[in-house]
Amino acid sequence: MLHRLTEGTGPSELVKLIQILKGTGIDWRERRLISNLYMPQSVKIRLNQGETIRVKIVGGVRQGYCLSPILFNLYSECLTKESLEGFGDFKIGGQVIHTVKYAADLVLQAKEEKVLQDMIDKLIETGRCYGMEMNVEKTKVMKISRQPFPVKIMIDQKQLENVESFKCLGSILKNDGRCACEIKCRIAMAKAVFNKKRGLFTSTMDLVLKKKLLKRYIWSIALYGAETWTFRAVDQKHLESFEIWCWRRTEKIKWTDHVGNEEVLLRVKEQRNILHEIIK
Repeated sequence: MLHRLTEGTGPSELVKLIQILKGTGIDWRERRLISNLYMPQSVKIRLNQGETIRVKIVGGVRQGYCLSPILFNLYSECLTKESLEGFGDFKIGGQVIHTVKYAADLVLQAKEEKVLQDMIDKLIETGRCYGMEMNVEKTKVMKISRQPFPVKIMIDQKQLENVESFKCLGSILKNDGRCACEIKCRIAMAKAVFNKKRGLFTSTMDLVLKKKLLKRYIWSIALYGAETWTFRAVDQKHLESFEIWCWRRTEKIKWTDHVGNEEVLLRVKEQRNILHEIIK
């Protein structure tokens, strides 16, 4: 369950925020400072003829302040904790995992459709008490299974769109739970960067230095998020083929030269170790 919260910081939400800060043990001096920063907000608009009169801001988030994302995270954490207490049936290591959060994005996790619907209904109800609404248009639902089929989740009489894949934090999540698409995309991105810097990696630079640069700047692109991948034999072959591809391009070995993979590894004084990089 993938959705985005739409935040609106008005006077009532700021009062709620101050109450949360008090409950977490923040000293009254810091609370007063935060209140003075966020309560009396105003803005002027610069035009060609000059500036407009100062207008009071009655809603929104103060941009550019390092405190804003921290306060929002605290606010949303209290919201989700209050609304999802006692809910959830998705466990990892015996511990119930309700959500995965990043900034204003939130992922709800459940094994049963009814449990997920109950979770989201409670989240919407509690969110409105916090002055926050769910963006239905940007909310998607995806069932991860060997035989995925659509699920029916409703928000305000609207059924959420079922998706087969979803891109989150640069990684592609598929409804079959496999990572073949993600691995191929990462390899393609790494090859594109290699080709862009081909002159550097095929230069007369010392081989040891070239290998370090390659592993640091090319392999890191290909292996981004690899700790979360589920590997099949075919996925491992894709990565090993990419590894040999890198060494062949570095040594300017063409396929018409009829040089085997083992010979390529001998020339660069390496072993097949791209899979070991993931284990590290």
